[in-house]
Amino acid sequence: MFQGFESRWVRTSDAEIAVWHAGSGPPVLLLHGYPQTHVMWHLVAPLLADHFTVIVPDLRGYGDSSKPRGDADHYAYSKRALARDQVELMSALGHERFAVVGHDRGARVAHRLALDEPDRVTRLVLLDILPTRTLFLKVDRPIGLGIYHWFFLAQPYDLPERLIGADPEFWLRWQLRKWSGDRDDFFDAKAVAEYVRCFRDPDAIHASCEDYRAGATVDLEHDESDLDRRITCPLLVLWGERAKATSPFDVLGEWGERAARVYGRPLDSGHFLAEERPSEVTAELFAFLGPEAPADMGKPDSR
Repeated sequence: MFQGFESRWVRTSDAEIAVWHAGSGPPVLLLHGYPQTHVMWHLVAPLLADHFTVIVPDLRGYGDSSKPRGDADHYAYSKRALARDQVELMSALGHERFAVVGHDRGARVAHRLALDEPDRVTRLVLLDILPTRTLFLKVDRPIGLGIYHWFFLAQPYDLPERLIGADPEFWLRWQLRKWSGDRDDFFDAKAVAEYVRCFRDPDAIHASCEDYRAGATVDLEHDESDLDRRITCPLLVLWGERAKATSPFDVLGEWGERAARVYGRPLDSGHFLAEERPSEVTAELFAFLGPEAPADMGKPDSR
C-alpha cells in the first residue's frame, strides 16, 4: 500500500521503530492513532510524497515497532517517551526540523513533541483530538459513554488485556465501526487486514493499554506541569463533525488556550478523517504545509 516507500527499522534509546519514508522536499512526520498503524495514512502519504519527504512510522507498541513491557508508572508509554522516539528517529534519518501531523494517539504524541521540542517542529497538524487534560476535566455522561474505552483500557493490568485478548479482531473491528458512526464501508479491506494482523499480537494489546494508562496518569502530570506553556509553531486542527469526542466542543477555542496560532475547521466525517475524507485532509495539509503557506497564517484571533 506504500509503493515507492523505503522501509527500515531505526533503533532509539528505548525502542526499535518501524518506519516507511519516501519523497523529497520539506520533511513531514505522520503519526497514526489507536487501534491502527502507519497504514492509516495509505491514501494521504503517497500524495504528500510528490512534494515532501514523508516519514511514516509505527509508534512504539503498535504495528511492527517494538513493544516493551509497561512499567509501574507507565512512563514507557508516556507521550513524552513516544515523542522522544520520534525525535531520535527523525535525527537518524537526517531531519532536525520537521512538520508533524498526528491523528488520535499520534496527535497526542505530536502535541507533546511540539511542547518538549519547540525548536524542532516547524508546523503542527492535529486530527480529531482535544488536549488530554481538557477532555478528562470536561467529560460528562454523553461524552463518557462515547469514550468509555479511555477508562476501560486504563484499568490495571491485566483486566483489559484478558478481555480484549479473548477476541481481538472483534474488538478492533467494533472500535473502527463505532468511531465511524456505525459505518465502515470507507475502510480499505487491505488496511483493516493489516490492523488486525498487528493487533492480534498480545504484546500490542498490552502496549495499547499502557498507552491509555499513561494517558490517565503520567501524561496528565506532564500536562499539569506545562500549563503555562503554549505551542509556539502554527497549529492546524481538523476534526469530524460526527466525531464523538470532539464535536461537542469548541475545538478551536480549546486549542486556542494551548497554542499561539491556531487554525482549522470540521470536516463532514467521523473520527477517521484520513481514511473517510482523504482528499480533503490532503488538500488541507498541502495548503498548511506547502511552500506557498505564509510564515504567519494570520492573527491568533482569526480562529
